[in-house]
Order: sequence, then C-alpha cells, then structure tokens
Amino acid sequence: MAVAEAVEQAVELRTRAVAEAQAARPAEAVKLLRKALRALPVTTGNHEVTTIRAKVLATLAFAEAETGSVADGLVHLGTASDLVNGLPEGPLRSAARGLVNHQHGVILIRARRNAEALELFDLAIPALEAAESTPAANPELLATAYMNRGFTYIELGRPGPAEENQRRCLELAVEHDLPQIKGKALGNLGEIAQLVGDVPGALAYHEQAEAAFRDTAPALLARTQIDEARALLSAGVLDDAARHLDEALPVLREHRSTQDLAEAEVARAAVALLQDDRALARHLAGTAHRRFLRRGNEPWAEVAALTRMRAEADPALVSRPAKSSPAKAERLAERLAEVGLPDESAMARMLAVRLALARGDVDTAEDVLERVPSPRKLSPIDHRMLLRLCRAEVALARGQTRRALAQARAGLDELGAARDRMGGLDLVCGTAVHGLELARLALNLVLSDASTDADARRVLAWQEKTRAQVYRYEPQPAIDDPALAEAVTELRGVLRMIQQARLERRPTAPLERRSTALQREVNRLGWHTSHWGKPRPVCSPEEIIEHLGDRAMISFAGPGEDLAAVVVSGGRTRLVRLGRREQALEVARQLHADLDALAPDDLIEPLVSAVSQSALHRIATLNEYLFGDNGIPMELIDGRELVVVPFGGLYSVPWESLPTLRGRAVSVAPSATAWVSAAEAPATDGKVVLVSGPDLPESVSELTHLRTVYPDAVVLDGERATTSAVLAAMDGAKLVHIAAHGTHEPANAMFSRLELVDGGLLAHEVARLHRPPEHIVLAACELALSHIRPGDEPLGFAGAMLASGSRTVVAAVNQVGHRSAALTMTDYHRRLVSPNAQDLAETMTDYHRRLASGTQPARALAEATAADPLRRPFILLGAG
Repeated sequence: MAVAEAVEQAVELRTRAVAEAQAARPAEAVKLLRKALRALPVTTGNHEVTTIRAKVLATLAFAEAETGSVADGLVHLGTASDLVNGLPEGPLRSAARGLVNHQHGVILIRARRNAEALELFDLAIPALEAAESTPAANPELLATAYMNRGFTYIELGRPGPAEENQRRCLELAVEHDLPQIKGKALGNLGEIAQLVGDVPGALAYHEQAEAAFRDTAPALLARTQIDEARALLSAGVLDDAARHLDEALPVLREHRSTQDLAEAEVARAAVALLQDDRALARHLAGTAHRRFLRRGNEPWAEVAALTRMRAEADPALVSRPAKSSPAKAERLAERLAEVGLPDESAMARMLAVRLALARGDVDTAEDVLERVPSPRKLSPIDHRMLLRLCRAEVALARGQTRRALAQARAGLDELGAARDRMGGLDLVCGTAVHGLELARLALNLVLSDASTDADARRVLAWQEKTRAQVYRYEPQPAIDDPALAEAVTELRGVLRMIQQARLERRPTAPLERRSTALQREVNRLGWHTSHWGKPRPVCSPEEIIEHLGDRAMISFAGPGEDLAAVVVSGGRTRLVRLGRREQALEVARQLHADLDALAPDDLIEPLVSAVSQSALHRIATLNEYLFGDNGIPMELIDGRELVVVPFGGLYSVPWESLPTLRGRAVSVAPSATAWVSAAEAPATDGKVVLVSGPDLPESVSELTHLRTVYPDAVVLDGERATTSAVLAAMDGAKLVHIAAHGTHEPANAMFSRLELVDGGLLAHEVARLHRPPEHIVLAACELALSHIRPGDEPLGFAGAMLASGSRTVVAAVNQVGHRSAALTMTDYHRRLVSPNAQDLAETMTDYHRRLASGTQPARALAEATAADPLRRPFILLGAG
C-alpha cells in the first residue's frame, strides 16, 4: 500500500474512532484506532506519517483509559509526545502538541487529578490557537479544549472561570456547527448552575443538552442522565433520580463506558442510601470501587469507598459492626484530602464523629469534629446539614441542649434558603430529605423535656419549623411554556390510551414506557419555568393561637417511636403523649383498606355488613387511642371547631368518621402555618363552576341538584368538560365543584388526575393556575390522599391545590361510590348555601345572600357526612 493511501486510510479510521469516542463508545474507538496503527507504514522520515501516528496514539490513549486503566492511556501518550518532539517547529507541530496535551489533560480529569489537568489545558489551548488560520487548524478540538478546561474549573469549585470557558466553547460550537460539543457545553453549564445552588437552572441546561444529543449522539444521553440525577439528588427528588440512573446503567454497560458506568453506580448508591436501601447502596458502591481501582482512578475509588462506608455505617450507629469504625473513617478522610477532595474528606470525618458517638466515645468525637473544616461557599447542602447534625449530636452528648438546638435551628434555616431557590413542588418538597435527621433530633429533644404549657408551645414551634414547608410559599405566576403544554397534552392522550387498552385487555407496555418518558419531561419542564414561590415566615405559637380564636387545634408528631400531640385551645397549649406511634398508624392503614372495600355502590348486603363491622371496629380503636381515657382530654376540644395537623399515615384518616368528631367542623392542614396561610387567602368575587366528567352514572342527578343551588354557575359537562375549558374556568373562580373519576398516583403525586372528556386533568396543571379557585370540591375517589414525602411533606391532587393558593379543598381520602359522592356533595352544597332552607326552591331565589350568612364549609361538610360516615370519607383540607 502506498504511503499516501495508508495515511488516507488511517485518517479516515481515526475520524470514525473520534466519533465513536465522542458518542460514548470507547471500545469501538479502540478497535478502529488499532486498525489505523496497523495501516500506517513504519517510517521515521515522513512528517505526515509521524503526525498521523501521534494523533492516532493520542486518541487511543483516551479510549484505552476509558475501557482499561489510566496507566494504559498514559503509555500511548508518552509515545505520541516523543513523536511530536521529532516534528519541525511550525503550525503542524503546534497543533499536534496541543492535541497530546489536551488528551493528557482529559485522562487526568477523569482520574480527578484536576490541578495537573488544568496545567495541561493551559498549555494545549495556546498551542491550538497558534495553529488557527492555518491548514493545521482544528476548531473542534479547540472548542473541546475550552469545554474541558471549563469542566476542570467546575471540579475545582471555581464557577466564574468555568462559565467563561464554557461560553467560549459554545461560541465555537455554534460558529462551526458542532452540535455534540454544544450539548456537552450546555451540560457543563448545568453542572455550574448546580455548583452555585441553582438546581432549576441546572435541570434546564441538562434538558437543552439532552435535546442536542437526542438526534446527533443518543449514546451520550446516558451521561446526561447521570448529571440530571445528581441535580435531582441534591434536591432530594429521589424517585426521579433513581429512574434516570436505572435507565443509564444498562446503556453504559453495553458500551463499556467504564468511567461513566462507575460514576453512575456511585450516584445510584447515594440515592439508595437516602431511600434507606443500604444493601443496594453497599453493592453498587463496592462494584464501582472495584471498577475505579482497575482503571487506576484513585480519587474516584476513594469516593466510592466513602459511599460504601456510609452504607455500612448506618447500621453501625445501632449495632456497631467491626467493619465500621471512627479510625477507619479518619484514614479514609486523610486519603480523600490527599487526592484533592476536601468536601468528601470532610464527609468522612463527620462519619467518624458519628461512629465515635455511637460507641459512647465523646472525647474522640469532639476531637475529630474540631478537625472538620467549616463548609466552603460551594459545599453541597447535604454536607452542611451533616455538619450541623454532628455539632448538635456532640453538644447533646455533652448535655448542652441549647447548643444542640441552636445547631438544628441554623441548619434548618440553611436548608430553607436552599429550598427557596427551587422551582416546582417536587423540588421544594424534596429538599426536606437533607434535614430529616436534624429535624428529628430537635423535635425528640424538645419532646423529651416537655412537661409544662410553655414546653408544649416550644414543641409546637419546632413542629412548625420541621414540617410541611412547601405549604408556606406564596406561588409565583407560572411562565407559559408551549413545550410544557405540548408535553402535557401528549401525556393526557397516552394516559387515556392506556386506560382504554386495559379495558380492552390489550398490552400496555409501550404506552407505559411513553407515559413514563412524558412524565419525566413534564416534570423537568415544570421545574425550571420559575421558582415555585415567595416564602412566608413560619408561624409562631402566638400567631397560631391568635388566628385560631375560639377553634382548637391538634398537631400530631411522631419523630421517634411514640406519638404525641400538641393541643391548642382557649389560648393555651397542652402536650399529650399518646403511646406507641406504630399502633395508631397500623389501625389507620387497616381502616383505609376497609373503607376502600366499602366504596362500590353495588356491594351485596352480607359483604357490606361484614366490612362495615370491621371498619367500625377500626374507627372505635383509633378513636379510643386518640381520644380515650389515655388520649386527648375532651375538655380541650369540646364545643370547638377543630383544626387537625396529621402525621404520616394519619393523613389517610377521614376524621369526621371518628365518634368523638362526628358532626364537628374539622379542617385538616399539613401544618399550622399552612392553615393560617389558607385562612388568610383573599376572598374572591369570581364565578361558581360546576364540572361533570364522563362515565358517572350519578353525575347527571348531582349536577341537576347543584344547578338549582347555583343558578348562575358556569356548567361544563358532556363534550364541554375538556381539560382546557375546565382550567380556564377554574382560574379566578370562587367555587369549583368537579364530579369525575379520580386517580391518585402514589409514586408521583403530581400526576394524580381527574378524568375529563378529553383525558386526565393533572395535579401538575392545577398547581400552576394563575389565580387558583378559592374553594374547590373534588367529588372523586381518593384525591385527598397524599404521597408522604421526606419531612412529612404530604403531596397529592388536593395538596397541590392548597399549595398553589386555594383556601379550601374538599376531597375524599378513600375510594368512594358514585352514589355516595353525589348524595354527599348535593347535601354539602345545600348546607353550604343555606343551613335553614327546607328545600332547594328557596335557595334558588337568593343564592348570594344565603351564602354570605350561611354555614361555613367545615360545618357543612360535617353535617353532610354524618349520615353515612363510612361511605362518605371526605375531608376539608385547608381552612373551612
């Protein structure tokens, strides 16, 4: 083969190999590059051959470092560097030198040897720029060099120069039409946004990167999923982070992208830790550790070792296994510091502090804590929370309760500042996961010492500081986003097709996959349309007492094994200890199952009788537990309207079914602050809207009655009850009543929905109304149910309405028969409008006068459900 032909073949093979490497297929790149080397003649006098051989070896260095070890790659770089040194001075040598230095820097980045990598990029970029405007110019490589130098600055925690380099890379990528490099630069801008705490901004950039890769380099989507998952992990959105990584892992295994695969395993292990799946966390961290060791990537291997130790140390805080010890954690901290990872080193030392405390060695714990550096400006929020927790636990071990609570208060304030920057209810809720242990410590501490009314107020103050923070935000108007609207519309159609396919017993797997993808897209778009809202301050006990007036409030808490309640009544607070928490929660779970079984309208009488007896037994048991001889004293709540702030599984209780509360006006709220916010929501003079969804056998009868109650109402039924029409009518309405099938989605509560004529109306959509209805009634199954997020943050369809600014939301916590729903809601509205009316005719004549002087919503609901509490499991969420 002639030299020219051999050079041409090698150039073509290397070009293909570069494309494979950039598309995250390094194993394929290695095959092509080895073939290119074999094609080149062995000669020392031909500069063109020498140059091509050096380029092939430099590219092979990166590919083999990805599939094998860092040492393998560096060997090829040494040979390539020697070849470049033999070239004559000029643009050709300058470009080749820039390539070799750049590839060397890239390999060192992947090994987290960032300071060395930065020095190499500082050499590579001037060399590549020196070759510009010559035949040796390589704008793609120059753009990539700026990108990688910017990424190195990210790793070094320097967002300013990182962004400057990424912006320069973007300019070159746009100028020279380099879509893959543009996508990578956008992804790096997402990393910078996350570095400075802007998680919504980070997700927006990652979304743009994903769009850039989708058509040009689909193999790179897995890398983007890792980055997105890390951003979601920092916001505590664990289920979505896990889904991203679970999709990326098989792709990375298939392409033998060893570095990315191991990074994904470490990230997935971190998610598993927060999901309390320690076995999975240990397995994945151990696998990643072995992969990094085989690659010779010591820094990343130590990161994996830290993750594995965290998984092992969780049970060590109780059972003290020998494999987890303070000394071992300290040694790991030293190794992490040696490889230039200060945040991870601090994390390992904090782990050592907690392990020492678990062994009762307070002196060692205090000594190690003194060596934990103060957080850097860009330290992650979970590191900050862990340091606060360590300080609080050491103070507590020394008997310094005030200092421990001061650390908890400061930490939760820091967490609140991070939450304030989030966009979307999911992100706002998710951040609570990082403060769980700190909140639990503080609440347990104040509960353990509480004995007087003043102590009870202190418990109430800490309850408010640690629970349901998402409901204290004043939502900002959503930014209209055509892409979001389009994704929601498609999702609605897919959900409808899934429903139809199930009815016809056809396979749904492809539709389910598309639904999952669309839900992710809707979430992602919603996260960065704007920050969720303006934070309101947490209410103090004095403010709560003032707003309650003649009402009473029961605020439940269960941070440890016992359940307690703070009762606020008549201007006083009382702490009541109720015994084992799990007993009450188990009865609540059993009651929920019984009431679901009672829902169908056509149950045969023997089954109704049997299940009713079971439900009545559960109700009596729960009532005795909460309000019996050892429960909340009746004199505290007698004759008063009641506000209930549940805990965990108690959110599923239809409170007015309990004998003690039957016929009593009860409002349910996720926190006292949320109740005050709802009570202060401005009244509106908007319209009344009545909506009926499809396939409801009793809906015609229900709306017929309600039309006589509300003669001036906007009525949307039949083909008029579309999602767009209902959303438009809800915006700014005074009262909205929707009779429709409802679906609660426990895995992703923001996709709970009401079925309308053209598909599901999603909680995600109603939460973004510009002017949410003041009062909304959801005559549908289980839409008052919530998915309890970390930090006792309940979120579901009804909760989304309350969080978005509605004052009053009436909905069911169980499945409910159409007939029961229709009768309950007709009676509810009649009582709401006119408590003294004997028939509906009087109501029609003077609706507005009777509404103004009539029964308040909570009282109306109590009277409407009292006739059949087992089959009318509605609650009033918010202020009634």
